[in-house]
Amino acid sequence: MTAAIGGAFYPTGYSMVMFPEAQDAKHVGQQLGNKGFGADAIYLIPPEILLSQITPTTSDADNPLPSAGTEGATVRAYTKLAREGHTALLVQTEDEDAAERMMEVVRSVPYSMAQRYRMLVIEDL
Repeated sequence: MTAAIGGAFYPTGYSMVMFPEAQDAKHVGQQLGNKGFGADAIYLIPPEILLSQITPTTSDADNPLPSAGTEGATVRAYTKLAREGHTALLVQTEDEDAAERMMEVVRSVPYSMAQRYRMLVIEDL
C-alpha cells in the first residue's frame, strides 16, 4: 500500500479516517458492517501501529526529487494526529458509493481527518 515513486503510504482504493477517540473508531468500524462492508475491508489502526508502520514510509517520499503529490504531507498529518493519540480506520472504498456509505457512519461521531485514495489523487472526505 505504498506509492510506486517515493514509497509513501498510498492505499489506492481505500479511505483513511482518523478519530480523536479510539472507542469512536471501533464503533464506526462495527457499524460499517451494517452498511455492506465486510470485516476484511475494515482495518483498525491504533496510534502505535500507525507510528511504527505508516510514518516511516515518508522517509524517502521526497527522494530523489520532491514529490509532486501530497502523500508525504498526508502521512505527516496522520503522524501528528497519532502522536496526539488519534486512532485510524482504513476502509476499502473502491467507488464513490462506498465512500459515501462509509462517511454516513463516520459523520455520526467526531473525526479529525478523512481521506480517500484514488488513482493519482487523495480526496478530502
